[in-house]
Amino acid sequence: MTAIERSRTVAVVGAGTMGQGIAQVALLAGHRVLIYDINAALAAGGVGIVQDRVERMAAKGRLDRVEAEDAIARIDAASDLADLAGAALVIEAVVEDTAVKRALFEALEAVVPSDALLATNTSSLSVTELAAGLAHPGRFLGLHFFNPAPLLPLVEVVSGFATDPAAAELAYRTVLGWGKTPVRCADTPGFIVNRIARPFYAEAFAVHEERGADPATIDAVLRECGGFKMGPFQLTDLIGQDVNEAVTRSVWESFFRSPKFTPSLAQRRLVQSGRLGRKSGHGWFPYGPDAEALAPHTAAPEEAPDKVTVVGDLGPAAGLVELLEEAGIAITATEHGGPYIQLPGDGQLVLADGKTSIEFADVVYFDLALDYRGATRIALSAGEDTSERTLAEAIGLFQKLGKQVSVIGDVPGMIVARTVAMLIDLTADAVARGVATAEDIDTAMRLGVNYPLGPAEWHDRLGRDWAYDLLHNLDERCPGGRYAPSLALFKLGYVEGEEGGEDEAGGAEETA
Repeated sequence: MTAIERSRTVAVVGAGTMGQGIAQVALLAGHRVLIYDINAALAAGGVGIVQDRVERMAAKGRLDRVEAEDAIARIDAASDLADLAGAALVIEAVVEDTAVKRALFEALEAVVPSDALLATNTSSLSVTELAAGLAHPGRFLGLHFFNPAPLLPLVEVVSGFATDPAAAELAYRTVLGWGKTPVRCADTPGFIVNRIARPFYAEAFAVHEERGADPATIDAVLRECGGFKMGPFQLTDLIGQDVNEAVTRSVWESFFRSPKFTPSLAQRRLVQSGRLGRKSGHGWFPYGPDAEALAPHTAAPEEAPDKVTVVGDLGPAAGLVELLEEAGIAITATEHGGPYIQLPGDGQLVLADGKTSIEFADVVYFDLALDYRGATRIALSAGEDTSERTLAEAIGLFQKLGKQVSVIGDVPGMIVARTVAMLIDLTADAVARGVATAEDIDTAMRLGVNYPLGPAEWHDRLGRDWAYDLLHNLDERCPGGRYAPSLALFKLGYVEGEEGGEDEAGGAEETA
């Protein structure tokens, strides 16, 4: 199937920022574009804004002058919905209100030709519900662009319950031809990005609520250890706490208040207090000319041990062995037991596994890293019974490797590890339910929210049982269903594993 021909008209309803951006994308792809808004002045203004952008692109040499002049001549404002009668595709970008959108599409259906596609740019409403009143719901679908639409490549192509597969494929091919990266998605709360991304915010907020660490430290660990471009506290301040919480609450309600998506009470208090982020001058962090940036907790210098014993296979943290050798720390290795690093004072350094330090005799946990060589910060956690010597040796060891160290509370799963495990679990569940393919989810999370790896890529890197084991341990310590591994994740381990039963789980020696 081919894309919609460039000679056909594309109409955008709604002249706000998103509508303007979508119109610009279609225009520069070669279509004639009409912008309609119930406020005629806004429609005319939207056309002018797009034309000015095109003119600036030509002035900066980013667009050929002849192409720019041709594009400027191909966009116009529609004064009435009837003016959209020749459109092959109409994309709606109006207020997020089900009643308003349904009324609009019922009116459009009486205007556009029988072969025209009708699309909503909604980010939170059900595509199936929006199509419920249409006489021909098969041609209706979601095209969720991300803001700013001209710059961000991702588009979620959402099929409602009644969407004709041919219509979805035509939309997919058209968006692909516009130079975007489309991903296919079934109509599910949050689609791909807003569904899968919930743990990135929720786990950070939970660690904060558990008094495990302050927002600046959690953000720093996720950036400098986990490889995420921006921490969740900084990001939600940028998005707006009210906006982010509304999406979280919408997904939670749509999944019948599943504990997997429970909103944060701490974030609710921010919204109630009017601390909405940058736009209000204060959110998790203060803003303004006199605001002081909050620094993450960073441990004071400690002396590094001159030798350690590596017990068993460190799995995702195996790269630490080479770094220790390069730092001049003598290593004795033993294959039996573990996995952990035995410190000179007989304490153990263990990769986060969903358990807590207090359960063991003398243990310090360290967090998962995207890349231990490239990480500039490592989080450590210790229990009440962990000796001062063991914690000092653990801090000194990572400082010897050139890392800043943040010591957090005795939080099961720590920060990066529990976040990644939850992302992997939600992805496995979504794939099993036919929401999207693992490949499309990875693409969506990399392009839509700038994750360093897609969740399925994390899973492949960490091993078939890593996320399941960590979540199983977390669920035992934090019961209620939030951390219960999905059936899909459980099955994934068997599908990918060798025949002959489960692997034995190693770890630190428990306190008698």
